[in-house]
Amino acid sequence: MTASTKPDAALTPARRREIVDALRRGAVPEVGLGALAVGLSRFEAAVDVELDTAAAGGAVFKAVRGEYGSGKTFFTRWLGERAKRRGFAVAEVQVSENETPLHKLETVYRRLCERLATSSFPPSALRAVIDAWFYALEEDSLAAGASESNLVAAVDELLATRLAEVSRTAPMFAAALRGYRTTRAAGDDASADAVLAWLGGQPHVAASARKAAGVRGNLDHFGALGFLQGLLTVLRDSGHAGLLLVLDEVETLQRVRADARDKALNALRQLIDEVHSGRFPGLYLVITGTPAFYDGRQGAARLAPLAQRLATDFNTDPRFDNPRAVQIRLPGFDEGSLVELGSRVRDLYLGGASTPDRITELVDAAYLDDLAKAVTGGLGGQVGIAPRLYLKKLVGDVLDRVDQFEDFRPREHYALTLGSQELTAVERNAAAGGATGGATPGMDDVELDLP
Repeated sequence: MTASTKPDAALTPARRREIVDALRRGAVPEVGLGALAVGLSRFEAAVDVELDTAAAGGAVFKAVRGEYGSGKTFFTRWLGERAKRRGFAVAEVQVSENETPLHKLETVYRRLCERLATSSFPPSALRAVIDAWFYALEEDSLAAGASESNLVAAVDELLATRLAEVSRTAPMFAAALRGYRTTRAAGDDASADAVLAWLGGQPHVAASARKAAGVRGNLDHFGALGFLQGLLTVLRDSGHAGLLLVLDEVETLQRVRADARDKALNALRQLIDEVHSGRFPGLYLVITGTPAFYDGRQGAARLAPLAQRLATDFNTDPRFDNPRAVQIRLPGFDEGSLVELGSRVRDLYLGGASTPDRITELVDAAYLDDLAKAVTGGLGGQVGIAPRLYLKKLVGDVLDRVDQFEDFRPREHYALTLGSQELTAVERNAAAGGATGGATPGMDDVELDLP
């Protein structure tokens, strides 16, 4: 997307409201990110080729590098939108020590199934995907000459054929699918739901349901890779191009116990190797992390084989970063791109505003620039972490008021405040640094050019 691109005119009013509502809350929107994608045009061609590679039966691994606030979550959701338009299913999993430890891949698989989404179904789309798969098997069986009387047997035979490779490493995956289909056909919805939960990696499924489906135990670390392989097969056969799986915030591995960290780093290395081995056709795996994770001694460098797989040269001018490399560096924001982002959000807001002419007049380019300087100054001059707060203030404190109150003039009636309760930990640290003086101006040092 070029710098001059305006918000997508094809966005529906509902989509525009979703975007604006998310920004008002200080959150990354779930939809419509192409309209806000400042500075990502350099990656478009490369990621589109990689998505095409996965759709053709290949597998791709990508590491995204960026400081806190540089837009890693925005980038992965922007990539997710592009993937969904190409027919991919998408799952965004946040790595955490307690909820989703990376050294226990069964928890990663479980979160994947919980977060699985497609262009037609929000999370969790697992049931919809599996039901579509069985429907496709029935249609293929009928097309191959099966009659209504022997359709069940024909589908079972086709299921075994499609999952033959998976069954060699994860036989329980195919068994659970059969069990789900059998219990549904028998009208036992409770057992079918339980089997589906077990298939999605959920623990504590009733023993009676597992017995009815012919499965046993719970999914473990090693079985998770086989189940992921099975899920990719189901996705492909049900008409999806593949799966984009995002493992977000892998830098949290640096804060766990040394033994758990080493296991997690090795699990990540194993997962990357499995991707490159061709075991997961249709998978586009993305991890995100800070430079400290990729370069620091408590991160990837702690495991030499992992560091070698992630190694990328960033010593050249960022303008010449290779978007095809295994690890890419997000450019972050400068003051100009921050103002451009504000301009896009303002133009997007105009589509649903009651008083668009007043907004255009009062929230002009000069005001957007002054507000950007004020927010950045309040964060110790660290423009890279300013976008979230800048857009939150722009939408909630400025645009909403201009649109609703006829006599509101932002230069006259609005003074920027940054309360600690609305800041993230990173933003609070930056604000504290900005308030202590030094070479970087605080927000009180930035003039808003009042008339």
